[in-house]
Parts: sequence; structure tokens; C-alpha cells
Amino acid sequence: MDIIAGIDVSKARLDVAIAPSGITLSVDNNDQGIDELVQHLKAQHVDLIALEATGGYETLVAAKLSASGLCVIIVNPSQVRSYANAIGRRAKTDEIDAQVIAAFVLATKPQIRPLRDAQTQALSALVDR
Repeated sequence: MDIIAGIDVSKARLDVAIAPSGITLSVDNNDQGIDELVQHLKAQHVDLIALEATGGYETLVAAKLSASGLCVIIVNPSQVRSYANAIGRRAKTDEIDAQVIAAFVLATKPQIRPLRDAQTQALSALVDR
């Protein structure tokens, strides 16, 4: 069975929901919090981690999770919100958002593509300016 972690990313916090177990946790969005998160996700044998694109706040956590050997995907926030509306989850808290992200991935099984490495991200940032 697939074990999916949905992460709602903000500037200060990472709210995590693991499906189908229903486990939730919250850590700081910094090096120490991400290291704690890596240990927890590995202990739970998570197969896939999904984060919404948040305009850059997801970059550090996605890179660190991927570098630690975990499978990470970035999902489109408007697709996740549409899915939440379709299943009647209109309430919006960080914990609920993390749960919806995990449920979205379980239901839709999005294509998994490798994350861009740091050099490619830096070049992309220059081009986007």
C-alpha cells in the first residue's frame, strides 16, 4: 500500500499529514525542523511526499527531502484546491490542507518527475527574472 505524506508549506512551518494512517505533525521550516521531518518520514516508511508549489517556500524542504533519498513531487495548488472542493473539504487550515494534498495524490496518482537539481534551479531563476 502507498504511504503518502502531504505537506502544507508556509514561511515558518511545515504541516504534514501521512495517509492513510492519519498521522499529523508540524515542524519549523528550517534546517533543524526539516532534519526532524526526514527522520519521521523515514520511520513511517513514506513512499511519496507531495508539496504544493508556494512561490519558493517549498524549495529548501523539497531539496533536502530529495537529497535524503525520499521521493518528492510538487503539485499544482489550484488542482489541489479544486480536488478539495470536489470532495467537500471547504474548510482551510494548514493541517486540513496537508491532509487534502495527501488525499489528492492518493486519488489522482500524478506523474512522478525528478526535481531539478540546484544548478538547474539557479539557471531557471535567472531566466525567470
